[in-house]
Amino acid sequence: MRRPDSRSLFTRFARSTAHSAGQPYAFLTSVALVIVWGFSGPYFGYSTDWQLVINTGTTVVTFLMVFLIQNTQNRDSEAMHLKLDELIRAMEGAHNALLDMEELEDRDLEKIRLNYLDLAKSAREAVRKGEVDTGRAEFKGAEVSTAAQRTK
Repeated sequence: MRRPDSRSLFTRFARSTAHSAGQPYAFLTSVALVIVWGFSGPYFGYSTDWQLVINTGTTVVTFLMVFLIQNTQNRDSEAMHLKLDELIRAMEGAHNALLDMEELEDRDLEKIRLNYLDLAKSAREAVRKGEVDTGRAEFKGAEVSTAAQRTK
């Protein structure tokens, strides 16, 4: 496992930029810039160049931030999936077929989702009858192929 200080330059840059952009001071700075730009309108006669400054600036910043934030979200999402996979793997009685679910096709995910909807409905009915709802039902989605099995 890599140490946090050995992350790539881009990873460190993307994470710190995304973190900084989400801070209140970044929002307040942006608001201040828009206010300064707005008040400078009469000085520049509300020219097309004056309008182009804010349009170009916001477009460029937005364009670049989309990629930086997406990179950070992808890493966070991947880490969350791995943590959940480890919890499933480590928990006795858990269905290991649920590992790496994010790689399944939509139709396979829908089959599993419907299975869990049925389990939830059965559990609510059991509770209404005064029964416990902590029993383990068999996983009906086990026939769903994983991405690894499809590639073999």
